[in-house]
Amino acid sequence: MIVDIGYISLLLAFLAAIYSAVAAWYGKSKNEERWIESARNATIATLPLLLVSSAMLIASILRNDFSVEYVWRVSSIEMPTYLKYTALWGGQAGSLLFWNLVLAVFTAVAMANKWRSQKDLIPNALIVISLTQIFFLGISAFVENPFARMEMVPANGNGLNPLLRHPGMIIHPPMLYLGYIGFIIPYTFAMAALMAGKLDDGWIKATRRWTLTAWLFLSLGLILGGRWAYDVLGWGGYWGWDPVENASLMPWLSGTAFLHSVMIQEKRQMFKWWNMVLIVITYSLVVWGTFIVRSGVISSVHSFARSAIGPLFFGFVVIMLLFSAYWITKRRDQLATGNKLNSLLSREAAFLYNNFLIITILVIVFFFTHYPMISELFIGEQGFVGPPVYEKALAPLFTLLVILMGIAPLTMWYRSSAKRLGIAMRWPALAALIITIGLFALGIRHWGALLGLWATAFAAILTLLEFWKGTRARMKKGEPVWTAFSRLMARNRRRYGGYWIHMGVLMMALGIIGIESFQQETQLRLETGERLTLGRYEMELKGMERYPGPDDLLITEATINVYENGKFVRTLLPRTELYTRTGQPMTIPSIRSTIADDFYVILVNWEPTTATAATFRVFLNPLVNWVWAGGFVFILGTLIAAWPDKKKETVASRAAQAALGAAD
Repeated sequence: MIVDIGYISLLLAFLAAIYSAVAAWYGKSKNEERWIESARNATIATLPLLLVSSAMLIASILRNDFSVEYVWRVSSIEMPTYLKYTALWGGQAGSLLFWNLVLAVFTAVAMANKWRSQKDLIPNALIVISLTQIFFLGISAFVENPFARMEMVPANGNGLNPLLRHPGMIIHPPMLYLGYIGFIIPYTFAMAALMAGKLDDGWIKATRRWTLTAWLFLSLGLILGGRWAYDVLGWGGYWGWDPVENASLMPWLSGTAFLHSVMIQEKRQMFKWWNMVLIVITYSLVVWGTFIVRSGVISSVHSFARSAIGPLFFGFVVIMLLFSAYWITKRRDQLATGNKLNSLLSREAAFLYNNFLIITILVIVFFFTHYPMISELFIGEQGFVGPPVYEKALAPLFTLLVILMGIAPLTMWYRSSAKRLGIAMRWPALAALIITIGLFALGIRHWGALLGLWATAFAAILTLLEFWKGTRARMKKGEPVWTAFSRLMARNRRRYGGYWIHMGVLMMALGIIGIESFQQETQLRLETGERLTLGRYEMELKGMERYPGPDDLLITEATINVYENGKFVRTLLPRTELYTRTGQPMTIPSIRSTIADDFYVILVNWEPTTATAATFRVFLNPLVNWVWAGGFVFILGTLIAAWPDKKKETVASRAAQAALGAAD
């Protein structure tokens, strides 16, 4: 009964999406507002229907109903309850249902909030958003049905993939989904604006917070994913340029370029065509990333198994690209603007350079990620691009991006004086150089790292000076330093929230330079009582143990004492886990963390027949915790920038109401 209710609700949501698209088109063509409102109501109705469907699937998982194939694949009797809830998005069919649920939430909120203020765009927006809903709901209902039955009911299930049996499963995938799907709303209104011929910046203002929210969630998902990989995968690092990681990074890059570029359209009515292209690219990469994860077309440690949905996703991306290209081409004259760059040293030019760098990075990541597909197509064999290739290709571009991050706030709208910019940059550049020379004197000889550290220090000094100049200006009016600083933040949230984001990026850059340039690594077989030395650390193997864990786990654990400069600091317990039901192994590192570095130990191999000997892989990761600290500052800055300003919103709301009243 529960399963039937879940599937019927899913089918009704699919039918509601179809009705919404047809009713919106009919209402628009006949200028019948009641049909458009009916379409809006149908779109909103998909939310309660999908809530019911998702609740029924969770109920089936909690009841251990292994007659449902999806429940058998992702759950087991012994699996902890919190993981049973997360199993909703732990497999192919369930994750697509969850995707539809999140899309329904975003769609319902967007259509409810923008109904009056964007009446000209809503009919077209309903058509566009319904097309996306129809595709994903159709996939869930007819291709990857989460309520499909088993012919024979097994006594127990397989349980979640070992990689997903982690507390991070509670928050990491939802954050990525919220980020992915959030970008569908700006795309929807961009296409609606094209279809309606309303190509001022109204659609940008209507979706600004949606864009920031999506970008925030996707950023948080990437940071949490990096931490999860660091804690669970045993890579020795936070990022391995895995295709599924890159699938999340690519729309984040294009979304970042879009966020910067729309500021120019709002300020100077420039880059209209380019902004449309950027949001189309972001939307396409969202769907394409879902294709990469779920099709299995590119081998990944994260991806789901190979699936028949790959061609469907590919076809949908092509259709939506053609649809978008048609409307951009049709409105190309309206997207043109008479405003042009007045100077190559202007604020507008700085944002354009930022876009070029980000898109170049995106193109390289896209090509390297898809190189296995490309090489198989042309030479019949799957090639592979490893992390060193990514790092060599991208490091110079990221360095330029960091430098530009520091310089951009110094530029002026329309035109900047080269002399003025030179004076503003002179002392920060010299201070960064002195810091770099000091590091060289301390023994750092890695020239790439020294260049990166100079760029990071240069940008950080310039950004901190922006905070200081704003605070000092308020202090001259008699405000105490803390009052001046806090009011500066409160009254210029978008600007200074952006500076906090820059500081978070620079902190992360420092951590990345540390681990990428100065990471030390060794692997050694130890007997109990033997020691291994790496940097200023020494570790001693105290013993090995194998014992059964919860569910179907068999755990092999080492006990290791860690010494820093000869002084005992901590006991580590690296282990391996074997899920005996499916034969899937997991390697769980153990880490001693400080602000300066991490001592990171992986148990590679131990067999009881070898008595006391075991093999370990050990990393010394300098400054890696600056990545996580910078991520926190990054998220804080995004929240500051996105936080609503009630006074401005009240003024804007009154203006919109007055305009609507005048129109009526």
